[in-house]
Amino acid sequence: MEDFSAKFVSQKISKTRWRPVPAAALQPPELFATGSWDNEENKISVWSVGDFGSLGPNGEYQGEPQLLCDIRHHGDVMDMQFFDQERIVAASSTGSVTIFRHHQNNQTLSINQRWERAHYHVDPDTPFYGGASCTGVICNNPEIVTVGEDGRINLFRADHREAVRTIENADSSTLHAVTFLRTTEILTVNSIGQLKIWDFRQQRNEPSQIFSLTGDRIPLHCVDRHPNQQHIVATGGQDGMLSIWDVRQGSMPVSLLNAHEAEMWEVHFHPSNPDHLFTCSEDGSLWHWDTSTDVSEKPSFFHQGGRSTTLLSHTANQSVISAWLSNNPTKDRMEITNLVPNQTLSVNSLDVLGPCLVCGTDAEAIYVNRHLFA
Repeated sequence: MEDFSAKFVSQKISKTRWRPVPAAALQPPELFATGSWDNEENKISVWSVGDFGSLGPNGEYQGEPQLLCDIRHHGDVMDMQFFDQERIVAASSTGSVTIFRHHQNNQTLSINQRWERAHYHVDPDTPFYGGASCTGVICNNPEIVTVGEDGRINLFRADHREAVRTIENADSSTLHAVTFLRTTEILTVNSIGQLKIWDFRQQRNEPSQIFSLTGDRIPLHCVDRHPNQQHIVATGGQDGMLSIWDVRQGSMPVSLLNAHEAEMWEVHFHPSNPDHLFTCSEDGSLWHWDTSTDVSEKPSFFHQGGRSTTLLSHTANQSVISAWLSNNPTKDRMEITNLVPNQTLSVNSLDVLGPCLVCGTDAEAIYVNRHLFA
């Protein structure tokens, strides 16, 4: 934990996201946003880790994150993504989806656009609509896709008042998360252990492919796609296991890796260094999974972070391209480090960008590490 600066924020943090860095920029990210849940008044907040604070004797950053601005959010923040440099999309437990604009000239947040009833339950006996939680959102400017506990998928475009496309009964169970596979294809995970691929070019409201965990229908809570190899997908769920899938073949995961002792809430490949993957859990841990090939010969990046173990994984097929699909156990060494040891309450969210990691917890704390690969 020596590499982390902690900020106690008096609210349970459900989501943390780095503001994307412009493509040409070489500097690390300086701003991140958080969303809260289970508080009397929930908020979207923007924080800086930029010029504040001082450098320690070894050049490490010692300042804590500084609050730039915040705004009230109706309902729990269920998911949150940066749409671009200035806009943040938030999914609410009330069923609404809101775009907030961050005004950097005067450090304020305002509502830019809202879809009030993006997700809802219909009561057949009354004319009333009850809000259904919007559980996941993903952005690919100008498009925004949302999923919810109502089993609905919405495709929105910023500055359009109505949904461009809605798949009403996409799923009979709760959809928990969504990611883009390609510009026209998304992948969803649900509460009965299924992954489904949807192609927006097709008019049919049916998935083009379905994958599932065998045996018990363990709810899946999170999904991320490998940034360079779009057929490789990682998921996590209620049992804390990490599953790696190759969507080109089979209908089952190629790897099942023992991971956390409780629900896995988020999984993220490092966007520019995808041999590294990060997961966080209800059990209070945040794991760094390192599959880079010479793991056995190098010290852990995070040797201060807590226990560090080398595991063998058992995979069902082989790919020369990615360590995540390798089935050679001698090569398939994986170093796992818990970055936030001694946590008791849930680590709900994490994000990685460049050398920086941010996470948020039910202990009402935000942790930032700006030297992941030091």
